[in-house]
Amino acid sequence: MNCIMMNGEMMGGGMMIAMGLVWLLIVGVLVLAAIALVKYIRSDSGK
Repeated sequence: MNCIMMNGEMMGGGMMIAMGLVWLLIVGVLVLAAIALVKYIRSDSGK
């Protein structure tokens, strides 16, 4: 357990950056999905 905890502390900065990138990726995908959905609905109702 001590070895794992030490690695966690040493990799803390990297983990935070990784988590930030993951959140940016998730938010970006959600935004793109929302835009695609709106465009799809608008084009669908346009017909």
